[in-house]
Amino acid sequence: MNRYEEILSRFYGNRLLFGDPAEPGVVAVERASNREVEIFRRRGGGVTSERRPIRLFVLIAERGLMDGFGGAHTLTALDGDFRFKYLAEFDDAEMLEAARRHLRQASGRAGGAPDAPWFALTDPIEQHLMLTGITHYLGIRYGDLRRMQLDIETITTPGFEFPAAAREGDRIIAIALRDSDGFERVIRGDQLDERAMLGELVRIVRERDPDVIEGHNLFRFDLEYIEERARRWRVKLALGRGGGVMRARASRLQIAERAIAYRRYDIYGRSIIDTWILAQHYDIASRELEGFGLKELAIHFGLARADRVYLDASRMAEHFARRPGELFEYALDDVRETGALAEILTPGYFIQAQIFPYSLQNAALRGNATKIDALLMRAYLTARHSLPAPAAPTEVAGGHTEVRRVGVARNVLHCDVTSLYPSLMLEGRHAPASDRLGVFLRLLEDLRGFRVAAKTAAHELQGAARRDLEALQQTFKILINSFYGYLGFSLGHFNDFAQANEVTRRGRELIQRAVAELETRGAQVIEVDTDGIYFVAPFAIGDEAAAQALIEEIGAAMPAGIRLEIDGRYPAMFSYKMKNYVLLDERGELTVRGSGLKSRGLERFQRRFMAAMFRLLLTDRRA
Repeated sequence: MNRYEEILSRFYGNRLLFGDPAEPGVVAVERASNREVEIFRRRGGGVTSERRPIRLFVLIAERGLMDGFGGAHTLTALDGDFRFKYLAEFDDAEMLEAARRHLRQASGRAGGAPDAPWFALTDPIEQHLMLTGITHYLGIRYGDLRRMQLDIETITTPGFEFPAAAREGDRIIAIALRDSDGFERVIRGDQLDERAMLGELVRIVRERDPDVIEGHNLFRFDLEYIEERARRWRVKLALGRGGGVMRARASRLQIAERAIAYRRYDIYGRSIIDTWILAQHYDIASRELEGFGLKELAIHFGLARADRVYLDASRMAEHFARRPGELFEYALDDVRETGALAEILTPGYFIQAQIFPYSLQNAALRGNATKIDALLMRAYLTARHSLPAPAAPTEVAGGHTEVRRVGVARNVLHCDVTSLYPSLMLEGRHAPASDRLGVFLRLLEDLRGFRVAAKTAAHELQGAARRDLEALQQTFKILINSFYGYLGFSLGHFNDFAQANEVTRRGRELIQRAVAELETRGAQVIEVDTDGIYFVAPFAIGDEAAAQALIEEIGAAMPAGIRLEIDGRYPAMFSYKMKNYVLLDERGELTVRGSGLKSRGLERFQRRFMAAMFRLLLTDRRA
């Protein structure tokens, strides 16, 4: 067993994280009927399927709530004395729905109400995965998935500015398809009418049989448009495995402070990945994207070919009529870039689908705190232990932030407390008071240990192994940092607002102590933001020995397990206001942070002007 295999064996052998019984090769689990699920597995070059009885459940506070319910079920008393003491299990989805109706009537409360004496997950597949311990993609590498990219091009009726699928004169003129096995095809509107194009789309998807269908803005444009045009021409969109028809419903997605309404689509036996949504998630952490259009993202991530075809979207009808070959090449470039973008943004969610009771599609759409709750719930149900109800929310104070200096500063270092809140939680054993099985800190400790091992090994390996380990450690980093947020998650069964406040209190004290230690040693602090400090160093920023000595001295004053590191060196920095600054790095590249200095609403000329101004400001030694 080589180093890579040894690490993977350690990771995937952890049943608390990766489910039990760890069935290999699962690429999809679907509800086949009211009484069965269908499980699809990728084996070698093909996909097999089997049907099994469905397993569904409701958590109940009082045994008497099921009195008078005549439907088939089993009722089990769970260990412990938390609110949800009983587990009612069902082998029929209709029976589950009947039980939900009975419980609403018997309790006078809907299942999602804070004081409801019963609780049920809304997704039956999530329920089945939760009870069985099955997760997706175990034993499969991301590169083994059959992934297909989809993009459509349309024309708009003269006199209108935007395309509308319901408008008779609008239509699809190209459907570009590509998959991870090298297949590429444009279904051309100059060779087929729209009805035939849609039929050919269905045929190709069924024939190529992808596990995942990817596209950019799929939910809010491409699939909506395809659905409406298929309805017009009475084309059955049987894009799923076994002839399953694509289905849709209204949905909402919360990404940080932004709520996105969209039409969610599901295809039987396949996951749908929208890279537009993944880019939104990516930007929450990075705050570096200037826009979310495919072309902008391809340029940002260095994916655009030098000879890539660019066309004016408002002149598609003209291109279609006069230069169709150029139009179809443009469509192919779109799916090529979508595939490359998905390879950057999706692997972390692929790993999450191996961990959580979610499909790849749901892993990309669910919030991190919800995922942590699912891990804890699965562990407690596996142990047949009762579950608490979420505690009522209370206010949680944030981290310490302040600006000590504005204007241009030179010789700047950024000092970061590595995983501040997770480190404090492990060092101080800050866990939900209701976690009597000790699952919370075990998960956090395992994830941190795995991340350190994966990060270290990634530097030692090359090629696909290195990429896989980088994806693992980045995923673990995101999950580790979500554990603190879970403490203050209003819907979390094991939330604990008192512990959340204690963690932030200690975090404020620790970062203020670090500031004082820096200033004692001659550093000039510029900005403090929760777990990081920008400061003017009392020595040249290239002096590695001096920087390391400084960090070690400050680290000695910190609690055990708290580690500091220098994670940025900048010849110059412009500090404008809190969380709004510009950095000039050692390679001469600019990083602009903050809505006061960077906005997607700015015209391209304005962005270029401001970038030029910042560069002059930071490179002119007279400033």
